[in-house]
Amino acid sequence: MTTTTAPPPAADASGAPAPRQPGPRRRTLRELTRGARDTLTACRAAARAAATAFRTARETPSGPPRSRYDTGYRPRSVAVRQHATAVAELVRAPAALTVPGDVLAGALSAGRPVGGRTLLLAASSVSLYWAGMALNDWADREEDARERPERPVPSGRISAGAALGIAGGLTAAGLGLGALAGGRRVLLRRTLPLAATVWAYDLGLKHTPLGPVAMAAARALDVLHGTGPSPAGPALRAAATVGAHTWALTRLSRHEVNGTAGREPLLSLAATAAVTLAATAGTLRVPGRRLPNSASTAARQASSGPPAITSAVARHLVGSAARSGLGTGTDVPGLPGRSIAVTVLTATVYAVTCARVQWAALRDPDAARTRAAVGAGIHALLPLQAALVSRTGSPNLAALLAAVLPQAARLARKVSPT
Repeated sequence: MTTTTAPPPAADASGAPAPRQPGPRRRTLRELTRGARDTLTACRAAARAAATAFRTARETPSGPPRSRYDTGYRPRSVAVRQHATAVAELVRAPAALTVPGDVLAGALSAGRPVGGRTLLLAASSVSLYWAGMALNDWADREEDARERPERPVPSGRISAGAALGIAGGLTAAGLGLGALAGGRRVLLRRTLPLAATVWAYDLGLKHTPLGPVAMAAARALDVLHGTGPSPAGPALRAAATVGAHTWALTRLSRHEVNGTAGREPLLSLAATAAVTLAATAGTLRVPGRRLPNSASTAARQASSGPPAITSAVARHLVGSAARSGLGTGTDVPGLPGRSIAVTVLTATVYAVTCARVQWAALRDPDAARTRAAVGAGIHALLPLQAALVSRTGSPNLAALLAAVLPQAARLARKVSPT
C-alpha cells in the first residue's frame, strides 16, 4: 500500500519558503468575529435612530397639545399650594404691605399710641383692602377675559362665585376687627364708611369720572381709620396727602393696559411734587415751639384758681396725659433733628421712586412703562407714610416702614400689585 504526502512548500526566487495559506478553521473564526462586530455596530445605529424618532414624535404630537408629564393627578399638598397662590394673586397679597402705614399715620397724627387697638385697626384695613381686590376681579371678570386672561378668575383657577365669596368674607372680617378695636362707635364712624367706599368703587364708580375721586377717598378714609374713637381733625392733613397721591395714581392706572396715557404722567409728576412738599412742609421750623396739647391747655386754664388747686389739677392732668399717651406723637412744628432728617429723607425716597418711572412713562407712554409707573406709585406709599409718621415725632417707626419697601418690590416680582 502506498501513501501520499503533501509536497513541501515551494520556495520563491530568493530561496525563502512561501507564506502558509490559512486553513479552513482559521478563516471561519475571523469571519465570525468580523460579522459579530458589524452586527453590533448595526444594532447601535438602529437604536440611535429609534431614539431620535421617538423624541421627534413626542416633541411634535399629532393630537391637541398636552402638558408634559401631566397625568391629571395632583397630590393634596400641591393642590392646596396652587389654590393658595391663586388666592394670593386674586387679592394682590403683597400690596397689603402699603396699608398699615395709613393707619399708623392717622393714629399718630391724632395722638393715639401704637398699641393693640391700633394694630387691630390696621388688620381691619388689610382685610378690607384684600376684599376690594377680590371684588374688583369679580366685577371686571369679563373685561379681564379679554385683556388679562392670566388672572385667577378668567383663567378658571378661581371661580367667579368663589371670588365674590372671598370678598364678602374679608369684608365681614374687616368690620368685625373694627368693632373689636373700638366698639360700635368706631364701626359706624370709621370702618363702615371705608368698607362702603371700597364696594361702591368696585361695583359702580370705577369706570366713571368719579373713580379716581372714590379711590382717593378710600385711602383718605383708611388714614382716618387709624384715629379710632379720637377726633379726626388732627389727621386730616395726612389723609389729604395720601388721598392726593392716590388720586393721581388711579388716573394713571386707567391707561396701563392700552398704553394711551398721553400727558397723564405729567399730571402724576406734578402731583408727586405737591405731595412731597406737603409731607415736608413745616418740619424745618425753629425747635422748641410745640402745639398745645390737651393737658397743657387745661393746666393753663386752671392756673387762674388758688395755688393749691392749681398744682393739684396740673399734677392730675400731667399724670393722666402720661398714662394715656396724650401729647405724644402729635403733628407739631417743633420736631427734633432726627425726626426732621428722617422726614426729609423718606420724602425724598418717595419723590425719586415715583418721579423716575413717571418721567420714563412721559417720554414713552406705552403700556409697559405705564404699568411700571403704577406699580412704583403703589410701593411709594411706604416712604410717603414713613414721612408722615416721622413728622409726628416717631422716626424709628418711620424707618421701619421705609425698610419694607425693598421687600415689597421683591414680592411684586412674584405677585403683581396691579
